[in-house]
Amino acid sequence: MQVKRFFAADMRTAMKLVRDELGADAAIIGNRKVAGGVELTAALDYPVQAPAARQPNPALEAELRKTQSVIAAAHAELVTRNQAAAGMDRQLLGEATQAPAVEPARPAPAPTATPAVDPRAFEAMRSELSGLRELIEVQLGSIAWGQMQSRRPQQANLWRRLQRMGLPVELSKALLEKVAGIEEPRQAWRMLLAYLAQGIKTPKQEPLEEGGVIALVGPAGAGKTTTLAKLAARYVLKYGAQNIALVSMDSFRIGAQEQLKTLGRILNVSVTPVDPGQSLTQALAPLARKRVILIDTAGLPASDPALRMQLEALANRNIRSKNYLVMAATSQSQVLKAAWHSYRRCGLAGCILTKLDEAGSLGEVLGLAISQRLPVAYLADGPRIPDDLHLPRSHQLVSRAVSLQAPENPSEETMADVFAGLYNDSSRQVG
Repeated sequence: MQVKRFFAADMRTAMKLVRDELGADAAIIGNRKVAGGVELTAALDYPVQAPAARQPNPALEAELRKTQSVIAAAHAELVTRNQAAAGMDRQLLGEATQAPAVEPARPAPAPTATPAVDPRAFEAMRSELSGLRELIEVQLGSIAWGQMQSRRPQQANLWRRLQRMGLPVELSKALLEKVAGIEEPRQAWRMLLAYLAQGIKTPKQEPLEEGGVIALVGPAGAGKTTTLAKLAARYVLKYGAQNIALVSMDSFRIGAQEQLKTLGRILNVSVTPVDPGQSLTQALAPLARKRVILIDTAGLPASDPALRMQLEALANRNIRSKNYLVMAATSQSQVLKAAWHSYRRCGLAGCILTKLDEAGSLGEVLGLAISQRLPVAYLADGPRIPDDLHLPRSHQLVSRAVSLQAPENPSEETMADVFAGLYNDSSRQVG
């Protein structure tokens, strides 16, 4: 028998190490949380011991028979007491019909002392259960993926292709359910992409054509200021500089307002800076006759109180600002989700996708736009102003996402992790 310990940051990585070194037949005989991750103890050719044959024990059997007799006697006495109590109740009930009786007060039962629980033992137990649950999820994911490949190979192939595109697991599952009844592989793939394109919403009218107050919000580095410059130049080239104004709420980043003022001088457009503590309503009042007002905002951490004040100002009903979340296609899925959670408080009219020319995949950013029902207002795919700003077409976006998919299929371990995630999500919903 070969026994070995494996250390990793999480349970899935540790399981992968076990499979890679000892193979699929290895048995997990221990797991525990350690500093920096988890520790698994695995064994190869682990002997399964048969239960030992039962040996007779006359002394123990005699004691058990005595105990059984005592239990039987106690049960008989309890039945007799219950019968006597029932007769007394009937007698009291008959007397109660003639005269009211006052029931004597019964003493309250003494409170039972709750045994103290060692917090350290409780925490250790919870950690152990958490590790076991994660271990089970990984194993169930591997089993589910194996069953998918053997029973529904076409669905398994579609799963791989969607993961190559970088689409979120939840969206992939919903798309595959829609084409589950299509047998022909090419037709199933075409219909799947068609459903994906239908999920991408776009505004009925271009925001610049609609006019009004338009604010660009999002984390630092998403490309808000560059996108605002493209929008301003696009409008000036089409309608002139008389009916557009720029407003900067970014007084935190060094040189941000100066950058916008330089753009204003080039386009001959007025630029209004809004300092911290200044009312946005008052800053916009002199610009009321402008057809389009573009607001550049600061990309601040979610915990910064200034971000909350900035979002509250944009959510003011008197301003009627249409706020667009600027999302870089180069961002990871968790970064995109965190941005949406932070900026949805101001009310989002849609999103603008930037840095498409630098992205390795579009699945993550499209997945968030679809799952949160954010219409995609513009696409930015380069540094040129305003040439690299485009109106979105859903089918073209899907075609671009397909062209950027990874050249190789994901590994078996990756797909097993995907199905483990599905099991984890479903168990949370049930719980």
